[in-house]
Amino acid sequence: MSVTDFASPWWLLFLLVVVAMAAGYVIAQRLRQRNVMRFTNLALLEKVAPRRPRGERHVPAVLLLVGLAMLTVALASPTKEQREPRDRATVILAIDVSLSMEATDVLPSRLLAAQEAAKNFADGLPPGLNLGLVSYAGTASVLVPPTTDRAPVKSAIDRLQLAERTATGEAIFTSLQAVDALAAIVPAGEEPPPAHIVVLSDGKQTVPREMDAPRGGFTAARLAADRGIPVSTISFGTMMGTVTIDGQTIPVPVDEPSMQEIAEITGGDFYSAASLDELEAVYATLESQIGYEVVRGDASQPWLILGTLVIAGAVGSALIISRRIP
Repeated sequence: MSVTDFASPWWLLFLLVVVAMAAGYVIAQRLRQRNVMRFTNLALLEKVAPRRPRGERHVPAVLLLVGLAMLTVALASPTKEQREPRDRATVILAIDVSLSMEATDVLPSRLLAAQEAAKNFADGLPPGLNLGLVSYAGTASVLVPPTTDRAPVKSAIDRLQLAERTATGEAIFTSLQAVDALAAIVPAGEEPPPAHIVVLSDGKQTVPREMDAPRGGFTAARLAADRGIPVSTISFGTMMGTVTIDGQTIPVPVDEPSMQEIAEITGGDFYSAASLDELEAVYATLESQIGYEVVRGDASQPWLILGTLVIAGAVGSALIISRRIP
């Protein structure tokens, strides 16, 4: 703990007073011992004070000084990092519904696992956050505009339908449009809430072929970066995934490099998941990063409680040992 961890660090100067008190107590005890030794009639001293001073007589003073030190720390208002739910933010969840999501390399299938994890993600976000849902295959659609009501989002997740092709760029462009739609209804004079896009994909972009095309994934990512909206990506599935289309078995490996590049362009985070458990863990991490912020909060109460208890112990021990309050 450093001085910067205190809201009122100048109160720590009072610790010098506590140290001075401790030094004064030690000096007073030595002077007392020296004065006692001047009493040369040891036989009479034995009769008057047969019991030698015991170390326990110092307990009240030590407890009192320790308690004062703790209360001083409490007065300095120590702080610590705390996680607090955000009360204003917009999250757009874009889910790939291309035919490759039918692959069963992730049990029971990529789509079913993604649906279950996405609903849990919706439930785990703080209630004050707006959550929108975008689905994409050859095109992208806003299924649910950003809202704090989780019921329509979860209902739309259950109704996701597979379609041909994969337009990753369209997923990001459409998500940005959903963010704009919410910002447009923010009351005048208020800043729109910060936004974050989460894109789940299980394969390569096929529409258009080039990621740098005008409607490609990298182009959309650069637009998001220009607007300060991070895009976190999840590459979902394995390199061994296959689907059967018209009697033909077609490999559908994941495309991690493209997803990673999109995240890097926008300042988001890249994740890969090859099972439902891994996907759940990814969403839990995103919930923590997007839904909560780390702030410095007051941490003086434990010091105040301990200091009070220790001083109470000093008074109690003084009454027991010397029958007086120090």
